[in-house]
Amino acid sequence: MDDLEQLSLALRALPPSCGPVRLIAVDGHAGSGKSTFAARLAEALGGGVPVLHLDDLASHEEFFDWTDRMLGQVVAPLSRGEEARYEPYDWVDRRFTSARTLAPAPVVLVEGVGAGRRALRPHLAWLFWMDKDADGSWQRGRLRDGDALSAFWDDWTMAETRHFLADPSYSFANSLVRECSEGYEVLPRPSATARLNGIITEGHRISPPY
Repeated sequence: MDDLEQLSLALRALPPSCGPVRLIAVDGHAGSGKSTFAARLAEALGGGVPVLHLDDLASHEEFFDWTDRMLGQVVAPLSRGEEARYEPYDWVDRRFTSARTLAPAPVVLVEGVGAGRRALRPHLAWLFWMDKDADGSWQRGRLRDGDALSAFWDDWTMAETRHFLADPSYSFANSLVRECSEGYEVLPRPSATARLNGIITEGHRISPPY
């Protein structure tokens, strides 16, 4: 059993945080690797663990003003043990599209910038922070998206900076996730209020998916 499997077992053993759901968040700067880590974690958790991407709730007009949609369309029904319904945003057509459903699974992952924001933290069982600096993350994102989205990134980085100044997530994270040559290193935070049954009491290296 590798460390990612151990981590997934420990996450499943956490007390539910949102009705019957253990809501696990992955936060960090844009381009820091949140989506990739969340996908690997979901695979290790198995059983069709759903991943909610906050890009689906944000929009060009509301980079970070999606809290009401998240609480009303996702958190509220999940807290009642009901299926959530939300309308994902199409970043090309600039409109919200047909509704998707999100089952109240035992574990649900939420990944995106601001996943650990103040309004969501009371509903989270665990918060991961991708420990990559802002400039390095944004540079990788710009290289990934190309020159065509340069103006978008200019607007985004200003908005993200304002968001984290007003509502930081880093200091509230239970664990830091660092990319390394071996894949990932998951490190505990002194502020963590749980220790995942003693599994994340030391740093653990997680091998890359290749």
